[in-house]
Amino acid sequence: MKFAVTSKGDQKSNILSHKIRTYLQDFELEYDEDQPDIVVSVGGDGTLLYAFHRYRSRLDKTAFVGIHTGHLGFYADWVPEEIEKLVIAIAKTPYQTIEYPLLEVMIRYHHGGKEAWMLALNEATVKSVEGTMVMDVDIRGEHFERFRGDGLCVSTPSGSTAYNKALGGAILHPSIPAIQLAEMASINNKVFRTIGSPLILPSHHTCTLKPVSGPDFLVTVDHLTQLHKDVKAIQFRVATERVRFARFRPFPFWKRVHDSFISDERG
Repeated sequence: MKFAVTSKGDQKSNILSHKIRTYLQDFELEYDEDQPDIVVSVGGDGTLLYAFHRYRSRLDKTAFVGIHTGHLGFYADWVPEEIEKLVIAIAKTPYQTIEYPLLEVMIRYHHGGKEAWMLALNEATVKSVEGTMVMDVDIRGEHFERFRGDGLCVSTPSGSTAYNKALGGAILHPSIPAIQLAEMASINNKVFRTIGSPLILPSHHTCTLKPVSGPDFLVTVDHLTQLHKDVKAIQFRVATERVRFARFRPFPFWKRVHDSFISDERG
């Protein structure tokens, strides 16, 4: 089996990454950064996001597993004290894989006929370059509302605990094939009105944003932000591709939510 290791880049993560690589090679596994069967991410959820985008073209062939060297992560579920246990599991155990839904982002432009296509593991956000963003929101090809505000966030179920949660969105279990649309500081008064609540769309629904004012927007896909000019429409839907995580033990999602956001103290 071929493997690769990605590191957050700090001293602790680099030391652990070197140990993992050495241990796995001692078990006669092949280190291959180009075509790995499994990628071990050492750092946190941000490090795993980088690894996901690096191997985006191999999602059907590469599985991910994460070790967190800082705060508890939703993707990085192993701790540094368990690296020997994890290495033995990778080398000796036929691991299972669990698949999570991804978000497909398609940007169309007014001129040139070209399109930009991206995948998000956590979320994508759209903001105006200057001033209030005004967008028509279509769902399944039908007009739903005209949004005015700071921006919009579209998240995956596994990313629903990230920026989406800070915007008041719901936490979705990663087994649900859906996407969620949440507002950023929408304008609601006697003249302008939006739904004001997050929307959860199933896999057979699409959400399309059509600019009303200004053709240039800042689009963030996970940790990557780009300026897109002359935008005609931005379409979101559940991607046909899925991310694969290597599982060597149960992954109690709701316990992870509890440990991350709720105090263990009883009172």
